[in-house]
Amino acid sequence: MFLGHVLYIYSYITCIVVLFLQIWLPRLIQAVFSSIADIKLYSLVKRMENSNVAKWVYFSQLCSWFTWYCSSRTLTNTMEAVLGTLALYYYPLEGSRTKSSTKYLFFVALAFLVRPTAPILWVPLLLYHFSKEQKKLDLILLHCLPVGLLALGGSVIIDWMYFGEWTVVQWNFLKFNVLQNIGSFYGSHPWHWYMTQGFPVIMGTHLPFFIHGCIVAPRRYRVLLVAIVWTVLIYSTLSHKEFRFIYPVLPLCMIFCGFSLTNIKRWKKPAIGFLVLSNLLPALYTGLVHQRGALDIMSNVQQLCQKQNSSLLILMPCHSIPHYSHVHCPITMNFLECPPDLGDHDTYVDEADLFYASPLAWLHAEFYDHKRLPTHLVMFSVLEKDINPFLITHNYVRTASVFHTHLPEGRIGSHIYLYERQLQ
Repeated sequence: MFLGHVLYIYSYITCIVVLFLQIWLPRLIQAVFSSIADIKLYSLVKRMENSNVAKWVYFSQLCSWFTWYCSSRTLTNTMEAVLGTLALYYYPLEGSRTKSSTKYLFFVALAFLVRPTAPILWVPLLLYHFSKEQKKLDLILLHCLPVGLLALGGSVIIDWMYFGEWTVVQWNFLKFNVLQNIGSFYGSHPWHWYMTQGFPVIMGTHLPFFIHGCIVAPRRYRVLLVAIVWTVLIYSTLSHKEFRFIYPVLPLCMIFCGFSLTNIKRWKKPAIGFLVLSNLLPALYTGLVHQRGALDIMSNVQQLCQKQNSSLLILMPCHSIPHYSHVHCPITMNFLECPPDLGDHDTYVDEADLFYASPLAWLHAEFYDHKRLPTHLVMFSVLEKDINPFLITHNYVRTASVFHTHLPEGRIGSHIYLYERQLQ
């Protein structure tokens, strides 16, 4: 009896430790990296200008709602922004006292390995550096080539060890998303979306200060403005667009916002209060409330580990919840698949679209023999009415409901439901 209690406590503690290490620790590490990048941004401006300008650049960065939203998320775009800021710290801007060609090229190379579209931001900056460099051959032979070969060679060797064959994943990424434009399978937007929605949204109420900062900032920072405009324009040519794709330009934008706040004299206090309040509310809402159900429902799913022979079917749009990254036990989890059409078939329809075209018919066809029925179902609230006959026929009972969003749209409901099959 005593041994049983000890084993139970041991397994419980082990589960808690594993959940912390695999769920929370990566976020904490990413937050630390983001914090280091913010400090480097402050240090760069302080060394190039003075502590007053650096203070307002730092304030602008920390005050941004989108910085709050992204900085602790383990997205490749977040790490790309971190590495980009570190590279900027060592970039040979006019008057910089921290410049180092090798170091900044190293961070640019790392950003390229993390996300192959990262060099888009750095194309004008690299060209500007090359045009200003007196010893161009030395720059290429002693800095660019060694850093590039080391980074790309190391990446190829690691991928060879993983895949068992020579693979250049950066080339596959570019071919898939840019040359073949298969990324548009996951949604497309008009060419002007970044200019009319994407950039204004991530800037938020910083936008007028950014525009003012572009006017009052010293001339030597114009190359950063060129890089921002260039990046937005290049990303506008790609069909698939997301807010996070242009997150790496945000630290550059905050430099101009800092110059704006430095030059505001009469209305500085109202401007500061306006920025804090207008960014605090969306930061708290998007970070703590909006679409939180995808994570909250995982607490209920984790409890299935304590039940024998549990199986889960996720009847939701693709990539709606984290799946096994938040569930560390051998339960069967199936979900609607939506792989892109790599064969370029005109009539291709993925499993998720097939399901949503006729949910009830899909369920009846999938489980016609009643033998493979999952013990649990997860779905958005909007789907419940469409498959209610199936739920009633097979004795599924709702056992959990978590809030997801105040703005349900299409296949996304306001709540997420967990159903359990009651055996007679």
